[in-house]
Amino acid sequence: MTLEVTRPAAPGPVFYFDLASPEAYLAAERVLQVMPVATEWVPVLAAELPGAPAPADPALIEARAAARGLQAVRRPDPFPADARTAMLAATFAKSIGRVVAFSLAAFRQAFAGGHDLGDPDVVLIAGSACEMHPSAILKAIETEGTRAGLAAATALAAERGVREMPAVWVPGSGVFHGDAGLDAAAAACSGDAA
Repeated sequence: MTLEVTRPAAPGPVFYFDLASPEAYLAAERVLQVMPVATEWVPVLAAELPGAPAPADPALIEARAAARGLQAVRRPDPFPADARTAMLAATFAKSIGRVVAFSLAAFRQAFAGGHDLGDPDVVLIAGSACEMHPSAILKAIETEGTRAGLAAATALAAERGVREMPAVWVPGSGVFHGDAGLDAAAAACSGDAA
């Protein structure tokens, strides 16, 4: 199985996320409602981006989740989790058109359920929520093509200026970082950016 990361001729906005990031979880729960145009979801490894920022304040994450009517945030143990397996599964999910459903399920397993995304069984549960066969997931996360796809997506994100998770890249406007950056990205897509 070979996964390729292609650059579309006229790209639209891209939502970059890492499943280990609670701030990316908050953004993922609202990106579909906030962005005024179709936005591509792309999993990337935050640890491999230049300039990793300090993690978000847990109290702030919990307050934002409560204000949005989300379940109370439950951090997985260990935290931060080693989500590489889940990120490979998200890369596979992207290749078969299920990245949004898989990623939301995985985020909810991690931050609503408090489950460790480093546990392959948790990843398979997230996959089953969007009808991804467990055998297909296990095979895909072991392939060089999936690993190369995740590495290429991460490299392209870095090239575009992504430095932290989450981020939205808007062609012609640049990168908007953090959960709060979604609103500015949406304004840029609408032509309302100052």
